[in-house]
Amino acid sequence: MEIVKRFIVFEGVDGSGTSTQLELLNGEPGVWTTCEPTDGPIGRLIRSALRGKTTLRPETLALLFAADRTEHLFAKDGVIERCSRGETVVSDRYTLSSMVYQGVLCGDLPFNLNKDFPLPELLFFFDIDPRIAAQRMESRPVREIYEYIEFQELVRDRYKTLAPQWRQKGVRVAVIDASEPIAIVAREIMREIDAL
Repeated sequence: MEIVKRFIVFEGVDGSGTSTQLELLNGEPGVWTTCEPTDGPIGRLIRSALRGKTTLRPETLALLFAADRTEHLFAKDGVIERCSRGETVVSDRYTLSSMVYQGVLCGDLPFNLNKDFPLPELLFFFDIDPRIAAQRMESRPVREIYEYIEFQELVRDRYKTLAPQWRQKGVRVAVIDASEPIAIVAREIMREIDAL
C-alpha cells in the first residue's frame, strides 16, 4: 500500500479536538491544513446530510465520502500534488473515519470503497471519553446526525480497534490523550510531526 510522505491525518470522535488542533496549525510555514468532507460540491452535499438537512441512506453517504476523497487527493492542488512538491498536508479526517463512522451503519462497504486509497505517513488518534467530548459539543449551534453519545461510544471502540491496524500497514500511529488541555495536545502533536 502506498504511503504519502508528508501527509498527516487527525482522527477521533466528534468533540475530540481535531478541528481545534488543525486550526492551530493553520498558517504554519509549509503546512496546508484541510478537512473531510471538503468544501467542494460533493463535500457540501455531505455536510448537508450530516446536519440533517438532506436525507441520504448510509450507503449513499459512504459512496459520497469516497467520491469527495478522490477529488481531495487527486484534483489539481490536492493532497497528492501538494505533498509531491514538498508541502506538509494535515487533514482533519480521512479513510479511517469512513471505516469507523459508515462502518457502524453499512458493514464492509466503507472498507471496500477505501482500501485502495494511499495511506498517510502519520495518523493521530485523538482518544477521549465520548461523554467528555459531548460536554465540549454542548455549545455548538448545530449538532450533526452522529453526535449522540451511544453512537460516539461505538465510534470510539471502532477507532481503538482499527487505528492500531494501520501500524501493520506502515503508518506511524500516535495516540493522543485528547482530554488534556489544548496546549499540551498541541505540544504532543508538534513533537510527533518534528520527529518525521
